[in-house]
Amino acid sequence: MALKRMDNVGIVVDDLEATIAFFRELGLELEGRTTIEGEWAGRVTGLSNQRVEIAMMRTPDGNSRLELSRFLAPPVIADHRNAPVNALGYLRVMFAVDDVDETLERLCKHGAQLVGEVVQYRDAYRLCYIRGPEGVLIGLAQELG
Repeated sequence: MALKRMDNVGIVVDDLEATIAFFRELGLELEGRTTIEGEWAGRVTGLSNQRVEIAMMRTPDGNSRLELSRFLAPPVIADHRNAPVNALGYLRVMFAVDDVDETLERLCKHGAQLVGEVVQYRDAYRLCYIRGPEGVLIGLAQELG
């Protein structure tokens, strides 16, 4: 049996509206929104009595998705949004962009903050990390040549 694809990366957020707006500005499309609750959902996640607002964001090529989740119940119990890039667990999501500088300019208007600096790796890429909505770590990569 072969792996078919990666369906999505999930990110838990507090402000779903602002996070949707941020990722729309980056270029993702809102594929759909719903509220998930009920006994079946708790059997999947191990969280009984959960109630979660979900927004599915799709990349323009249709091949990748971010699942943004806002937990209404149970309440969020941990916060690793300000963890450094060498912390165990979720690290970042990297996006390929046409122009790092132009993308940064647009995203900074939505609260993005540059983590280090924009760097060039050989003649291949310009790269940077930013903190997006709620401190989510995001990588931007511009392929050169």
